[in-house]
Amino acid sequence: MVGVNLDLQAQMALLEKILALNAPLWHVLEKASVLGLRDYYIGAGCVTQTIWNYQTGNDLNYGISDIDFVYYDHANLSFEAEDAQIQKITSALSPCQHKLDIKNQARVHLWYKDHFGYGIEPYGSIESAINSWPTVATAVGVRLENNTLRVYAPFGLNDLFGMVVRPNKAQITEDIYRKKTMKWYAKWPALTIIPW
Repeated sequence: MVGVNLDLQAQMALLEKILALNAPLWHVLEKASVLGLRDYYIGAGCVTQTIWNYQTGNDLNYGISDIDFVYYDHANLSFEAEDAQIQKITSALSPCQHKLDIKNQARVHLWYKDHFGYGIEPYGSIESAINSWPTVATAVGVRLENNTLRVYAPFGLNDLFGMVVRPNKAQITEDIYRKKTMKWYAKWPALTIIPW
């Protein structure tokens, strides 16, 4: 598989090259770069699954259900402020082939318990939110700055390129991990799933 065990700069260059081949995702990255947002990333499944598709010869958009667009605004944690930002971002990124999943990571703790059944502490930054994403391979956020891909990947990129899925136990439960991995394995049977 390409990209495995390369140095980090080479992996980042390869990541940019592959993501640029995914026209709908790259369209979102380009349009997002001129929105004037500072603390945001596009990441998780749409990035990871683009790489998995590249590694397995699938269409680069195969299996991608949405594009995760995360930003951080702790100044206003109201639902109304987030909804206004969602409308603004959605309008700016339109048309978009995939559903956009836009969330203010500063307010995730306000609804997390109702959704997942247990509470979490507030995130202190956009990066601390990504640090908690459910797997090592999907804990990746990207954005364009001055036409160059900026990458935040707290666990590196080797699992991503190696199609290895291992749990990031910072926040998720075993049940959530198991459900995610079963869903992904059905679509990408070349994945190596590390047990909980």
